[in-house]
Amino acid sequence: MSIVNKSLRPAIMMVILFSIIIGLIYPGIVTAISQVIFPYQANGSLHTVNGQVIGSDLIGQEWTSPRYFHGRPSATLANDGSKSQPYNAQNSAASNLGPTNKTLIKTVKQRTEELQKENPGVAVPVDLVTSSGSGLDPDITPAAAYFQIPRIANERGLTPDQVKKLVADNTTGRFLWIFGEAHVNVLNLNIALDALKK
Repeated sequence: MSIVNKSLRPAIMMVILFSIIIGLIYPGIVTAISQVIFPYQANGSLHTVNGQVIGSDLIGQEWTSPRYFHGRPSATLANDGSKSQPYNAQNSAASNLGPTNKTLIKTVKQRTEELQKENPGVAVPVDLVTSSGSGLDPDITPAAAYFQIPRIANERGLTPDQVKKLVADNTTGRFLWIFGEAHVNVLNLNIALDALKK
């Protein structure tokens, strides 16, 4: 009985106490603070148009219309792994193909040839022909956005300078000028594109 009182009971009480503190109180406080200070980020950085959620700043989506900027290719699969399902956030994954893999080389070559048809003679940025490690990357490099300007301008009846300014206005620089690389969020860019007047 003394062993139970001396060792087991305090251990059980500590487990219960820390479960309440770490499992309920701490997450509750962090959630409440984040909802007050950063509500947009805390709720998934979602964009809504006319009350309808159209996407998130954090997860890319497939853009197939030539009237919109396209993001990086996605290697994610359907949840059962049977087929390709781009930007499936429930099954985030890379292709896991190495740089000397014949399938990867063939895929990149095909994508490059397709893109060079829309912009002949211009080098294709690597992020337009390779998928990201997560398969969910919402951003592209400024070079990838600038590469798509002729197609966008042609499809929308805009001048290249109008579209170029739009890309420049939606380019995010390095964090604190030293961390990361400049990037363009494709969803934000396409929302701005839809709002652009001819």
